[in-house]
Amino acid sequence: MGNEIGTRYDPQNIESKWYKYWLEKKYFSPKKDGPKYSIVIPPPNITGKIHMGHALNITLQDIIIRFKRMQGYRTLWIPGEDHAGIATQTAVEKYLETKGTKREDLGREKFLETVWDWANTYRDTIKKQIMAIGASVDWSRERFTLDEGLSKAVRKVFVSLYKKGLIYKGKYIVNWCPRCKTVLSDEEVEYHEHDGKLYYIKYPFADGNGEILIATTRPETMLGDTAVAVHPSDERYKHLIGKEVILPLVGRKIKIIGDVHADPKFGTGALKVTPAHDPNDYLIGQRHKLEFINIFNEDMTINDNGGKYKGLDRYEARKAIVEDLEKEGYLVKIEDIKHSVGHCYRCDTVIEPMLMDQWFVSMKPLAERAVKAVEDGEVTFYPARWKKVYLNWMKDIRDWCISRQLWWGHRIPIWYCNDCGHINVSEDDIQKCEKCGSTNLRQDEDVLDTWFSSALWPFSTLGWPETTEDLKTFYPTDVLVTGFDIIFFWVARMVMMGYEFMNEKPFKDVYIHQLVRDKYGRKMSKSLGNGIDPIEIIDKYGADPMRFTLALMAAQGRDINLDVKYIENNKKFANKIWNATRFVILNLDDYKEVPLENLKLADKWILSRAQKTIKNVTEFIESYEFNQAAKEIYNFFWDELCDWYIESVKPRLKTDERNLVQNVLVKVLDISLKLLHPFMPFITEELWQKLPIAEESIIISKWPKYDNELIDTEAESKFNLLMAIIRGIRNVKAEINIPQSKKVNITVNKDLTEEEKLYISSLANVDIINISQSKPEKSASAYIDSQIEVYVELGDLIDVDSEIERLTRKIEKLEKDADKFRKKLSNKKFLEGAPEEIVNETREKLHNIEEQINRIKTIVNSLK
Repeated sequence: MGNEIGTRYDPQNIESKWYKYWLEKKYFSPKKDGPKYSIVIPPPNITGKIHMGHALNITLQDIIIRFKRMQGYRTLWIPGEDHAGIATQTAVEKYLETKGTKREDLGREKFLETVWDWANTYRDTIKKQIMAIGASVDWSRERFTLDEGLSKAVRKVFVSLYKKGLIYKGKYIVNWCPRCKTVLSDEEVEYHEHDGKLYYIKYPFADGNGEILIATTRPETMLGDTAVAVHPSDERYKHLIGKEVILPLVGRKIKIIGDVHADPKFGTGALKVTPAHDPNDYLIGQRHKLEFINIFNEDMTINDNGGKYKGLDRYEARKAIVEDLEKEGYLVKIEDIKHSVGHCYRCDTVIEPMLMDQWFVSMKPLAERAVKAVEDGEVTFYPARWKKVYLNWMKDIRDWCISRQLWWGHRIPIWYCNDCGHINVSEDDIQKCEKCGSTNLRQDEDVLDTWFSSALWPFSTLGWPETTEDLKTFYPTDVLVTGFDIIFFWVARMVMMGYEFMNEKPFKDVYIHQLVRDKYGRKMSKSLGNGIDPIEIIDKYGADPMRFTLALMAAQGRDINLDVKYIENNKKFANKIWNATRFVILNLDDYKEVPLENLKLADKWILSRAQKTIKNVTEFIESYEFNQAAKEIYNFFWDELCDWYIESVKPRLKTDERNLVQNVLVKVLDISLKLLHPFMPFITEELWQKLPIAEESIIISKWPKYDNELIDTEAESKFNLLMAIIRGIRNVKAEINIPQSKKVNITVNKDLTEEEKLYISSLANVDIINISQSKPEKSASAYIDSQIEVYVELGDLIDVDSEIERLTRKIEKLEKDADKFRKKLSNKKFLEGAPEEIVNETREKLHNIEEQINRIKTIVNSLK
């Protein structure tokens, strides 16, 4: 690839070049040998561009897959997209509105053609975005939840569950969105706090002897009331159980019943029961065999059961009913309250609980093995706390409503015979009734919930229901990387379907990643306008700095408060990598490979530190501690390799040790670039190719192996002492306002080796090193411990008395600053209320000030 190296890091040019190269070489496809390791990508919805949450999700998976590929695994990472039924249909309908048309105007067939065009455009956009992030997914195996193979899998699963009696049609209270005109699963309803009103209404006893007072937030639903419930042990009301009341405005007689769901503390403790329009009332209705009266049309206008209110919208009806209740003396009072109201997660319309015929999956039988798998550790959650969340939901699981009143999606494979009424269920389209042979058939209009096809993703993407080589080789997958918000929507259902249809878990580990928030800790949203577009970031800073930032911030169990300045900082890190490698490359013109023998202290130190870094980075990635792995390699590369080793060997490159130093530099740079590769794939490939030991591509190079032989604790200890001495000399210069470039003399109380003297002279800018057991006059202490004492000779460089005075004033000022931080950190309100990173930042500031005070005090004492 040639070893010319540009003077600056230019991400735009190198990123497109290397991604193209990797694709041409088919490196993302699994190789022929090695143990298998597989991941399926959580398929992004085709409703728009990917966001920063996707960028984090993709980055973490790519770190894992590149790491495993370099470890010699036969890796497969399957990409794909989700058709996202309700979300996509809503987006396309909004687009059509801007063109002045509706889906009903187009008809089902024409509308679906429009959606397919949309889908293909957005799939292409998403693919380009995933490529820009650097994801090493196998594009030759890309899938789509509505492609032919996955549609076949969906039908097979539906028919199988139906025949087992696990799919049934029934009237059930469902969440209805009047805007999307479809049912929503419980998980698709988002609750927001509303300012509402609590209406107190008198329900008179049928015998004319008094009344019972109820309280409700939705007076319009009283048109469908079929009982009043009180708690059986409520002393105020238990004697009224069995009595009848007259429903105001309607005149219907309804009974007072005893039911534990009635909360004596809410409102008056007496609850109006509308079984067709409230999930809890529905259960009360079932328990007490009450009548179910539906009062709404699908557009939320009142139907025939609403009498004179027929045709009014639900909110108009509320207004009219409240006015009539007041007029007729039934309304006692109205209170302002705050309460939680369910909204459609796609269009934000207030949902309405409705009693409807829908298709359901019976979940309890499917949940048993999925619960056991997580309890027994067959499927493991990282962080572990999500295990409890998963199990709590699974143990209390409700049947899953899978039908949606949409056009875009997998149409339910059920055909009704218009002649004999038989329900035909088939994996293939059918032309005649299996019972009577009639061709007068009508397919169910509804489609399946999007999550139905997503639940099959780990095995359907590998070719199921066919027994393909991919399925035999790569199922079960090894890890699922996803967000906490879809544990119920997706993770749990994949586990259930995996056991039901593959008799095996779909994945071994589930890593629940962080939520990416803005720098103030707010959720990124269109309404706040605080979203950060990953593609804009890549265009400005490059994919590698963005990826590294996300990894560095991905601490388990903590959200990421992302500030663009962090990405700017890691662009500087990329520049550091570039410049350090460039320095090495420019010093390799006469490179030849030699054995690593006769090593000097610095060589032994850096090789030992490199081995410990290999060990730590490897272990951290294995345990999904991405932030720790990134921190480890960052500190090693910047602090140890660049700031210390490269600086310390610059003089040796001009001696007969040049060849040995070149070999150490190449070895350590090779290790560093490989450890960095999963995090920063583009820059590492570009630079690694310039090394004399480079082979075909870093992506298929061997992950560095930990070599215990190179661990040298003695060398580490000696070099650590040298670093402390050099830092001490630099600190004295800084505190006494002596430029770092000015040479000083020092006194030490023991002999140093020539190598040690060389490092101190070059790195601390020292001229003469004197050996003496006594402290020289006019000198400042740079370093003192049980082994060695080091003093900087100040001579005529300063006026000692005025310097002592100046430093004493500085200590006083720093003490005041420290007190401010101590006060803050002893304030309980601050500790409990401030974001964790602000508290940690304050602790760090205090620690740094205290260290500086101690340093200056040491200098002052040594000057006296």
